[in-house]
Amino acid sequence: MIVLRTPDDRFTDLPGFAFEPHYAEISAVPGDAAAGTLRVHYLDEGPRDAAPVLLMHGEPSWCYLYRHMIPVLVEAGHRVIAPDLVGFGRSDKPSEKSDYTYARHVAWMSELLFGHLDLHDVTFFGQDWGGLVGLRLVAEAPERYARLCVGNTGLPTGDGKLSDAFMAWQKFSRESPQFPIGQIVNGGSATDLAPEVIAAYDAPFPDDTYKAGARIFPSLVPTSPDDPASAANIAAWEVLERFERPLLCAFSDKDAVTAGGDGVFLRRVPGAEGQPHTTIEGGGHFLQEDRGPQLAAVLNDFIARTS
Repeated sequence: MIVLRTPDDRFTDLPGFAFEPHYAEISAVPGDAAAGTLRVHYLDEGPRDAAPVLLMHGEPSWCYLYRHMIPVLVEAGHRVIAPDLVGFGRSDKPSEKSDYTYARHVAWMSELLFGHLDLHDVTFFGQDWGGLVGLRLVAEAPERYARLCVGNTGLPTGDGKLSDAFMAWQKFSRESPQFPIGQIVNGGSATDLAPEVIAAYDAPFPDDTYKAGARIFPSLVPTSPDDPASAANIAAWEVLERFERPLLCAFSDKDAVTAGGDGVFLRRVPGAEGQPHTTIEGGGHFLQEDRGPQLAAVLNDFIARTS
């Protein structure tokens, strides 16, 4: 495995992002110590003795996506953990698309969040692949979670048809000669991002050789029952169907990719019953960009109400 590491100077003076980086070494190939390690980055803000709020980003963003939410959550007294998935942000970037699998993403984050940080009493929020990876982790160790919040995400098994918007996105990620990360985030937001913010989303990727993980991610979403991740996601749903701790849906109103995706959580997760599920108005796919402080306030209220 050839591993690329984005130079630190790419992250200097990013707008609204004065957070201290933290790093952990995890197994490059889970279960194979001889394969070496990867350096994974995460933010850790707020009091260390407070129960953690875990914020997981998706494709093709990084923890920069949560810069508007973290101060609101910390001000309410919460510890906030926001990792960069392998291949994104300040985390290391294996150079080949074949280095990335759904199972490896789950194992990488499991080693960071459970093995290195040993998080318990977690409030989880996941969007996009943050949910696809994060909900698998919930199923792996449900006792570590106090409550869940999901927005613009899902846990597909390959048994149902995904949206036309997603299938078009999957095709684009595989075939487009150019893969402009910052412009992709801008296009998935309901608001027009400033040029310097678009540049911040491009910062982890000095050139196309760093984008293997971003390129392959959409193709790892199960779209048929024979997908390699289908059985594991079905098993995860079996755990979620017994999850009785609170689950809140906070999807946005302007995301064609995940529109209606909250329905499956409302139907299948017992902990969703009786919760004040909300629609984040004015939010695109990247609702953290469009309505970050509002979403953070929803999380604060959710934690206060269910503590």
